[in-house]
Amino acid sequence: MKKNRWLLRLIALLALSGALMTTATLAAGSPEDPLVTLSYLNNTFLNTVLQRVDQKIAQYTGVPGSGGSGTASSFAVVTLSEGQALTGDIGCEVLLRVGSAVCSAPSEPGLVDETSGETLANGGALAQNHLYLMTIAGRGVRASAGTVKLLVRGSYSIT
Repeated sequence: MKKNRWLLRLIALLALSGALMTTATLAAGSPEDPLVTLSYLNNTFLNTVLQRVDQKIAQYTGVPGSGGSGTASSFAVVTLSEGQALTGDIGCEVLLRVGSAVCSAPSEPGLVDETSGETLANGGALAQNHLYLMTIAGRGVRASAGTVKLLVRGSYSIT
């Protein structure tokens, strides 16, 4: 009777061990579904994903680099350095978030302040968090000091 218990225990232990080995082998992967290492994820895969995300963001927001142009169907963050100017097409909207900037227009009217309902003449300072509309081609915004961050919607160029 004791020998039968040891034999049953041995068979149960072998069956459990076999099941664990099969589970471990399946978890390690196969040629069709290989096991991926953490170093691969951190060094290769993550860089590829980040590059694709940057490309998609640039595609959808139309945010150009310095000296470029773009079209944003929704608001895009644009950064200007002191002296740089953003010139918008008709219908382009600009909202000053950080820094100070002035209206850049060859003639009157300059920009339409949609927030207050007034117009801003050439050289007039933009108020932060006011939305400005360019109703005539050639109107824009010039960064007057430091770094300026704008939210821009519509077609524009940076010079």
